[in-house]
Amino acid sequence: MKTQIVGLFVTALLSASLAGCGLAETGATAAAEAKAAAEQAKEGKALEEKVKRDLDAAQQTESDRLKKADEEASQ
Repeated sequence: MKTQIVGLFVTALLSASLAGCGLAETGATAAAEAKAAAEQAKEGKALEEKVKRDLDAAQQTESDRLKKADEEASQ
């Protein structure tokens, strides 16, 4: 009887310790994934800003080219 109680206690202790490790690992994984997602969002925002600047520059270049062509055609 005493052996059965000790066996149950050891089994419960091992189960609890393994469950605790899994929970800690899950929490650490979630934190790492959240950090990675935040970094990706930051990089995405930077890329979006760069694309907008590039488009604005291309539109300005085209506008300047058309203006110059109109001026040359007027002369």
